[in-house]
Amino acid sequence: MEVAALPSLSPLPLRYGNSSGSASLVSLRFCSYKGTYIGCSLHKQKSWRNSCNSVHKNFLFNQRKHDAVSWSYLKPSMGLSRSFVSSKLHNQNKLTRSVIVRSELAGTGNADAPYHLSEFKLGSKVRGICFYAVTAIAAILLIGPMLAAHPFVLLLDQYRRKIQHHIAKMWALLTVTPFIKIEFEGLDNLPSSDTPAVYVSNHQSFLDIYTLLTLGRSFKFISKTSIFLFPIIGWAMFMMGVIPLKRMDSRSQLECLKRCMDLIKKGASVFFFPEGTRSKDGKLGVFKKGAFSVAAKTGVPVVPMTLIGTGKIMPAGMEGILNLGSVRVVIHKPISGSDPQTLCDEARNRIADALNCQD
Repeated sequence: MEVAALPSLSPLPLRYGNSSGSASLVSLRFCSYKGTYIGCSLHKQKSWRNSCNSVHKNFLFNQRKHDAVSWSYLKPSMGLSRSFVSSKLHNQNKLTRSVIVRSELAGTGNADAPYHLSEFKLGSKVRGICFYAVTAIAAILLIGPMLAAHPFVLLLDQYRRKIQHHIAKMWALLTVTPFIKIEFEGLDNLPSSDTPAVYVSNHQSFLDIYTLLTLGRSFKFISKTSIFLFPIIGWAMFMMGVIPLKRMDSRSQLECLKRCMDLIKKGASVFFFPEGTRSKDGKLGVFKKGAFSVAAKTGVPVVPMTLIGTGKIMPAGMEGILNLGSVRVVIHKPISGSDPQTLCDEARNRIADALNCQD
């Protein structure tokens, strides 16, 4: 049925708000036809009339701030679609004088911030694109020397593979140097390069791997098997002797720990992220005992390291952006012992203390 005329129009305020951004009040028009208000049920007509009368009396055009939220009252001409609002309000069980709709705006601070969210994200995204472009170019240039050296590495240095790790260090330095400053603290706590050890650290970001490679130690990382499928990067990981792992496969986990012990007995070092995955909120997670069981059974020291700042530069789950910042690596004194739980607790406490100090 077509409505030929809509004799009366009544404005209703619709407020858009956010705790970290701006908000605005828009006057929307709802129509009544033959005593029936479009957009609401019949038994709510009286509520509509009272609400609209109150709005006519109290509708002001000003600007105010409340609880770090900037509210702006806009003109009725800037209102939303009538059909959209009608369908939304018709599904509500309660009708009030104003409808509050909140949107998610993360990281904008407040209305007086010196830059907008879009501008901030744009710069981080551009840096992220440049970062991956540089790392791709560097990987393409260095994969050739890796392939050429690999036969000699298998013959002369099958377990440590120092040449391959040296090339990987060059790749990491070429990638991060234009964007990030890395500072090392406690380098004198590192064992000699020929001494096998179990290295552990917290895990906050995809940048952790790049940061650790710049250290120049030929320890063997543990990585998901799916990463080995990536061209160039997967090939380089294979030639470096990275240990594959299927996370949800208990058999694969046992084989991984066994291979770590074999490498240590043959003079190589291994590296673990005891949390098992990257921290989503920057807080230190629970440590798993696998790395410390390997150290206790083989009798090698555990070298705890704390990575600070990588999670803010490239947060977990946001690998497409690269924020400004610097990274600090704290290398703690080695820990020795025969009890995996004691080694685990001591290593975690040292890393947690370093993280708390930077806060």
